[in-house]
Amino acid sequence: MNTEYEILPKADDNIVYVRRVAVADLPEDVQEQAEGAEQLYAVHNADGERLALVKDRNLAFILARQNDLAPVNVH
Repeated sequence: MNTEYEILPKADDNIVYVRRVAVADLPEDVQEQAEGAEQLYAVHNADGERLALVKDRNLAFILARQNDLAPVNVH
């Protein structure tokens, strides 16, 4: 009996990537909401879709973990 069952999700399913983003590289409407910040931190899924923008790296990691995601820093 060699039946495979997927009991747990794949490890990659909950990984998100946190990276620094220059506010100047964001669309104008987002720049206006940045309240003078020069950089923000983006949280992306494995497909590259931006899930969130936050003011600091620690907040990005906290946000990911609160949503049962595993954050990884991107250099």
